[in-house]
Amino acid sequence: MVARQYLVPMVLVTMLFFIWGGARAVLDVLNKHVQMQYEAGYGESALIQCSVYMAYFLGALPAGLMIRRYGTRHGVIAGLLLFSVGAFLFAPMADMGKLLALLAPLFVLGLGLCLLETAANPYVTLLGDSRTSSSRINMAQTFNGLGCMFGALLSGLYFFSDGSTKSGDDINIAVPYCIIAVFVLAVAAVFSRVKLPEVILSQTQTPTSDGKMKKGLGFTFYFGFFALLSYEISEISINTFFINFMTDDDFLTPTQATWALSFGGLMLFMLGRFLSSFVMTRIATEKVFFACACGTVVMLTAVIAPLGVVSKVALVLTYLFESLMFPTIFALSIRGLGADTEKASSILMMSVVGGAIGPLALGFVADALTINMAFVVPLTTFVIVWAFALYMLRRHLTAKA
Repeated sequence: MVARQYLVPMVLVTMLFFIWGGARAVLDVLNKHVQMQYEAGYGESALIQCSVYMAYFLGALPAGLMIRRYGTRHGVIAGLLLFSVGAFLFAPMADMGKLLALLAPLFVLGLGLCLLETAANPYVTLLGDSRTSSSRINMAQTFNGLGCMFGALLSGLYFFSDGSTKSGDDINIAVPYCIIAVFVLAVAAVFSRVKLPEVILSQTQTPTSDGKMKKGLGFTFYFGFFALLSYEISEISINTFFINFMTDDDFLTPTQATWALSFGGLMLFMLGRFLSSFVMTRIATEKVFFACACGTVVMLTAVIAPLGVVSKVALVLTYLFESLMFPTIFALSIRGLGADTEKASSILMMSVVGGAIGPLALGFVADALTINMAFVVPLTTFVIVWAFALYMLRRHLTAKA
């Protein structure tokens, strides 16, 4: 799965997947905390996610340009430093006692995360045989799932430590972020002392079915971008309002909902990525992808129904089916692009703006209707992902015929 000479770089870069997974999971718990502490509505609290993922959208192309000019290692170090600056900024901003004051450090933090993902995602796909690129990135993304699980669990224990449905005003948002910032600076120090081999992208280019080399970005890439945008809308909106969905009818307390998110949804998310990295070495990526896309559509339909406890379980199971989607869509979209890989990766990272669109859309629908009906937003966008999965499956079957 990984070329022997790239084993150490693979281990180091995989550590970054853990970091940004944990950082993004904290946002989902912070969203519920902000609603209670600042008495914010669903739509207003979604500004937290909007700030971070808008940074992805605005920073993706500059991040790609920087990485192409200075290399992966410098991109990683710059991303880690930006991340730590954003995290430390919570200390002065949190004291202002206003929700809007939190958006500035979140935006800076998002720029750092954007740099990390733009550097790491395509890099992992190139550290070995192109035929196992999807398996390789799914393996790395397993640690992203592990980071999500720990990030949600630890932040939930901090923000909802009293187990009640109300958060005390004495809870300082800056504390967990400052702790994360110190850890991130230590990781940056490690990367400043090691060398990452720069993969020669022109050697990774693969011929098309007619034997010619690919030139530029084609329909598959742009369809993949649209599918990745749709996936981000679905994933981040679900993560953002998972705790709300579980606590809306007093089914669970915020603390219990955090445990359900960590040891239910996010554990399945991590397990799904771990299993898919091996399953796709034996079963065609396109087949596994399509089966999981069908699963997400069925689960979200059950969430909207509503079916009581069944709807709650269906939302948890959605994490299993969606787990492989980001790395798989990413890998399929840039497969065989050769020297265009880094440019394509930068464009694909712009799709993370879906993380700003989805929570806002779901939040405002929830304010206007019900939290159950609001999940029509991720259902609609998962149907688009399903269409891309069907397209890739048909291409695979045609090529095999």
